[in-house]
Amino acid sequence: MSTASVAAQQTAASTAAAGSTSTAGNALSGLSSNFGNFLNLLMTQLQNQDPTSPLDTNQFTSELVQFSSVEQQIQTNTSLTQLIQLTQAGEVMQSSAMLGRQVTVVSDQVPLQNGKGAVQFTAPAAEPVAIAVYNDAGVKIRDASLTSVKGSNTWTWDGTDNRGRQVADGAYTVAVNGSASDGSTAALPFSVIGTATGVLNQNNTVQLQLGALSVGFDKVQSVGN
Repeated sequence: MSTASVAAQQTAASTAAAGSTSTAGNALSGLSSNFGNFLNLLMTQLQNQDPTSPLDTNQFTSELVQFSSVEQQIQTNTSLTQLIQLTQAGEVMQSSAMLGRQVTVVSDQVPLQNGKGAVQFTAPAAEPVAIAVYNDAGVKIRDASLTSVKGSNTWTWDGTDNRGRQVADGAYTVAVNGSASDGSTAALPFSVIGTATGVLNQNNTVQLQLGALSVGFDKVQSVGN
């Protein structure tokens, strides 16, 4: 992400904070207006009450306490919203240090960037492994078969389909299955590798972008050079 993009993220966070402050201000203004009306009605009642049946002081005291509680709740919500927005803005700035670096994340989609993608999987033993890549429509576009080693393995996709045609960069669903000696198959745990290209603050969450793939920061396993 460029400096301008990071600045745009900060501006968006600031705008959201300003909007939150404005909303809270409107709520407090409305509450103050209602509170003023309440006091006017209360004074009118006190001035015109029946001396033989005076106004119950407990009732209007309770109403005063309720007004005060609502005001405090509005102020608390405003403070929490601003704190969340400031925290997210800080996360955007910190995560911008990842941009341009190789990142390993947990995802069922592999990012194809500049015609290349990579899948890292763990095999319990040296065994045949089948990898399948699917497009957005769920159509299988690429099959790969290899023999794994026990432990960590990496498969690099050259971005071509089963006919040797280059496909467009994007995020493609991937499945990795191992074959045991008894002929049974089982899905193997895997992660994907890509280059961090952006940071997105959306729906109150900060996500890392690897080309067309967006993941939460809790999915990041490692960051390389």
